[in-house]
Amino acid sequence: MKPTELTGVVAEHIAAVNAQDTDAIMATFAEDAYVNDARREFNGAGAVRRWVAREMVGDKVTIDVREVLDHHGDTIVRGAYDGTFDRTNLPGEIILSNYFSVRDGKIVSLVVISNTDPDH
Repeated sequence: MKPTELTGVVAEHIAAVNAQDTDAIMATFAEDAYVNDARREFNGAGAVRRWVAREMVGDKVTIDVREVLDHHGDTIVRGAYDGTFDRTNLPGEIILSNYFSVRDGKIVSLVVISNTDPDH
């Protein structure tokens, strides 16, 4: 993995999330995209839109990008998440890794994970 810049559709996606713009977020996804968030999979535009509306825009999520990596053409974005979501049992700062696969200028898959230190 090598450090890279936030560009293209992934940059558009992060900007749309931070603007809380459901239509702009959805414009970054392919029609048959899937999202896996918190071990829950959302398949296709309808399911992804419901997730975006409820859990991203609905919870006013913002992402403060901390690191961007390229891994064989896929993009990994680590960022601090904020918003109005339930913080029960969550750390003060929530850093999540976002694994983006892009084909033909659209996000075809997004996996959002709270990773732990591999030394644990």
